[in-house]
Amino acid sequence: MRPIAVLTAAIAVVGSNSLVLAPIAAEVADGFQTTAPNVLLGSALFGAGTAFSALFLATRADALGLARALTLAVSAIAVGLILSSLAPSLIWLIVAQCLVGLGSGTALPCTYAITADLAPKDREAETLGVVLTGWTISLVAGVSLSAIIADLLHWRAVFALMALASVVITLFISRLPNAPAPRGTLSKNPLKSLKIPGVPQGLFYAAAFMTAFYGSYGYLGAHLTGPLGLSTTFSGIAALFYGIGFGASAVFDRYIDQFGQARARPIAFGTLVVTYLLLASFAQHSIPLVALCMIWGAINHFGLNLIVSNLTALEPTKRAAILGLYSATTYLAMFFGTAIYGQIFAHYGFAGCAIASALCVVPVLVLVTHRRAAPV
Repeated sequence: MRPIAVLTAAIAVVGSNSLVLAPIAAEVADGFQTTAPNVLLGSALFGAGTAFSALFLATRADALGLARALTLAVSAIAVGLILSSLAPSLIWLIVAQCLVGLGSGTALPCTYAITADLAPKDREAETLGVVLTGWTISLVAGVSLSAIIADLLHWRAVFALMALASVVITLFISRLPNAPAPRGTLSKNPLKSLKIPGVPQGLFYAAAFMTAFYGSYGYLGAHLTGPLGLSTTFSGIAALFYGIGFGASAVFDRYIDQFGQARARPIAFGTLVVTYLLLASFAQHSIPLVALCMIWGAINHFGLNLIVSNLTALEPTKRAAILGLYSATTYLAMFFGTAIYGQIFAHYGFAGCAIASALCVVPVLVLVTHRRAAPV
């Protein structure tokens, strides 16, 4: 199995677990004789574990060597998923999901950093784009297949199958070359990476980008099944269209390298602002709204690629530490974005959420337009 395919699969496993509880929460709740919101505490603990690990554990990945750290991280994910499938109680499941989060918080930055190391010169964005399609796989598998497997077999089978995939991926990752960074270049304080030129700006852009995404995406399903009165299946189709757009756009990542990232940033983020405004304009029209989800996914793919690829290029010997800060920023943005947008959705609906997302991206657009040489 080729290294890039292994790294793509690693992203798919992490992403699938981050999405999997939502569609099967009701069935899990029935099994434990509790409520779906209580089950979704597992998702909250997963996010908390991911943010903690990304901030404090990923820093040590450079010292261990990225491949070794990724092997340990995915092994922790596998153990957590096995424990999730065997959980005799809800508390057990929540703790197991926290363990999966601890592994995920280190796995994500290590995967991105190894991708940067393996990418051929002048093909960094293209190579990263391939690995990012793991999120598409997770989106389709997490939203669609998990519910089907839970219906046909059992919700425990969902975690068992993901655990099996994690074990197989671990075996392949363990064969990747491992090269620890020189000790003199390392720091035990994860926040010291903020002193590297370009990192604070990059994290600000990531925070704005991710808040905009999670804030609107998190309430798209509630908008479709609530105010628009559509089925859960239709909501799943919207997520599927987003995933298709996100994955299909990977074939164009090579043009980012050719066109130049500094020139691509204003175009990508400007288009993203327009896309959010279009989502707001067509919020009450289901078919155009779902169609726009495909464009939204495509533009978000380019935006994410630009953010991650530039962060990986800032300081090669501290890639895991920098990307650990990025992952922590991502999950904090997910938490705060979802919380803040809840109030926006309650008062102004999905259109209000989309407008708020456009406003989140505007500062990024202004900065990358006037600082084309600055990292994103």
